[in-house]
Amino acid sequence: MIEVRPFSSLGAANHGWLDAHHHFSFADYHDPARTNWGQLRVWNDDTIAPQSGFPPHPHRDMEIITYVRKGAITHEDNTGNKGRTVAGDVQVMSAGTGIAHAEYNLEDEPTQIFQIWIIPDERGGEPSWGTQPFPKGDRAGHFVTLASGIAGDEESLPIRTQARVLGATVKAGETVVYETSADRHLYLVPATGKVRIEDAEVNARDGAAITGVAQVRVTAIEDSELVLVDAR
Repeated sequence: MIEVRPFSSLGAANHGWLDAHHHFSFADYHDPARTNWGQLRVWNDDTIAPQSGFPPHPHRDMEIITYVRKGAITHEDNTGNKGRTVAGDVQVMSAGTGIAHAEYNLEDEPTQIFQIWIIPDERGGEPSWGTQPFPKGDRAGHFVTLASGIAGDEESLPIRTQARVLGATVKAGETVVYETSADRHLYLVPATGKVRIEDAEVNARDGAAITGVAQVRVTAIEDSELVLVDAR
């Protein structure tokens, strides 16, 4: 099954400093048909104005992955972690028993991110944070695992759930293949470009909810930058 969720159909809220679009129910946006996709709970498409951001606020029992599409995001939390993640790179925060953090765009240009929340396999655990570069050239023409809780993915950022977050860059006319299993729930969003999955066309910032397949073939109609979540 493949269900395309056009960008125009997403929940949206523009707060001035933050222009947010929600693939799943979040904050004041609620759609009973879009509350989660397996363990994938949140996929927010955020544009953050220069010199602004999210002030300190708490989380617990959630794996929060931030994929920076443009600009940079600066993180600081109450456990002493602080760092800057730039476009194309990824940060992960495991909220565990509880953590308070701030996320700011300290740049002179808008920052664009995908913020992805995945439900952990178990509650609790010590909070943690990390960031890692993932050069786009290294994922040209194939998927690279960016964050994972699956054995064998130790070169990626760790998350506490049997899920993967993957990225790929694909030239127009090229096809990338991802092997999975029919019981998994996949969600793919092109950060840029346009792709075809079987007979479905998926434009930039659209979502494609996929399940019931053992293999996903994604063909680029335009040069595309892809982000994919594979969750239980």
